Amino acid sequence: MSSHTNQAGKNLVGPAVRKLRYSRRLSQAQLAARCQIQGWNASRDIIAAIEGRVRYVTDQEVVQLAKALKVPFPSLFPRA
Repeated sequence: MSSHTNQAGKNLVGPAVRKLRYSRRLSQAQLAARCQIQGWNASRDIIAAIEGRVRYVTDQEVVQLAKALKVPFPSLFPRA
């Protein structure tokens, strides 16, 4: 595993999820509730783990997060 991977944690989208959530003035629980409405059984703890980059995020979960945050899913990934 490269040092870049170690620095990135278990996902690349966590910082963007946090930034977008803050900009929308949503709590982690509120974002989790939006995800649940869409059919993903996310909890506040799951959102916290994603933002803290300690939880892997599937491609389907990235799509759900983007929908809940009302952004195109590519905007959750860092720019190269």
